[in-house]
Amino acid sequence: MTPSPDSSASGALPDAVLDHLAAERHSCRAFLSTPLPRATIERMLAIAQRTPSWCNTQPWHVHLVSGAALDRFREAYVPIARGGGGVPDFEFPLAYRGRYQARRKECGLALYASLGIGREDRTAAAEQALENFRFFGAPHLAVISTERDLGDYGAIDCGGYLGLLLLAAQSLGVAAVPQAAIATHSGFVREFLGLPEGRQVVAGVAFGWRDDAHPINGFRTSRAPLEDAVTWIDAPG
Repeated sequence: MTPSPDSSASGALPDAVLDHLAAERHSCRAFLSTPLPRATIERMLAIAQRTPSWCNTQPWHVHLVSGAALDRFREAYVPIARGGGGVPDFEFPLAYRGRYQARRKECGLALYASLGIGREDRTAAAEQALENFRFFGAPHLAVISTERDLGDYGAIDCGGYLGLLLLAAQSLGVAAVPQAAIATHSGFVREFLGLPEGRQVVAGVAFGWRDDAHPINGFRTSRAPLEDAVTWIDAPG
């Protein structure tokens, strides 16, 4: 993998560098087993630590799971996920309607098409969904939690942290995928990682070197145009 260009070396303006990182980043769903150097992981985390937060509370805490511990986590989680159910700390979407359903459907169809899974092959689709709980074979997993007493805005701040962590990874040539699925069985995650009851599981980020030979890493999602996402009030000229 080729790391993204450094602005000082290339002469690119900061906004162009940021735009490049955001455009090139994608959710990797197949990783090489080779672990990253610790210095690379620490650099990612140090960049993400600059995330702004309400009153500078910095509510996120990361449990970084690798090696044999991550293998145990996978082995324990998959049977639980296969059994269905689950109680996340934060309510998952109640429904997808209109444009949100259309975007979700487009993403899902493209993902399964990249693997040759047909629309009616529910068995294969369900088995692929379990890869979420194998963390797509990534050698590292960051589990992000927040303090219950900090409420919804603590979780929102964690979302900002997650976004910056993904861009930090991209800047270092590291592949990553954000995973809300990890929080499906929050009680199990808390018990496995030894989190106190007051910590709420927000999401995870699986990361490592991308497996470029795997077909699932060949598809990309689209983005809506600005007019679908922005309403101007007394817009500047």
